[in-house]
Amino acid sequence: MARKTYSEEFRRDAVELYRVTEGATISRIAADLGITDATLSAWCRAAGVPVRGRRSDTGQRTAEDPVGEVDRLRARVAELEASERTLAVERDILRAAAKYFAGETSWSVASSSSPTTRTPSR
Repeated sequence: MARKTYSEEFRRDAVELYRVTEGATISRIAADLGITDATLSAWCRAAGVPVRGRRSDTGQRTAEDPVGEVDRLRARVAELEASERTLAVERDILRAAAKYFAGETSWSVASSSSPTTRTPSR
């Protein structure tokens, strides 16, 4: 299999995308860009960008205290509820626009004798 070479600009942009995208993982960004995780990780290390979300050497996660977890989950619920309200408003706007444009558009079917529906003769 031939190795792919990427332009320096693409490499910089990929690393910058990972660096500025909050909560992004190497795997997700790499998949979005069509490159391997190892490739993006190497580019990030070369650029001095720390890779987020790596587990410790033991592979064990530290337990979150129950109060912190409840606070985190409440914040997430509030975030999702706000997102749901925004999406509902956007949906209502799109429905109203579709209804408006449907009323403005004439969808009458042209008759077979109409010059616009005839096929050109050969």
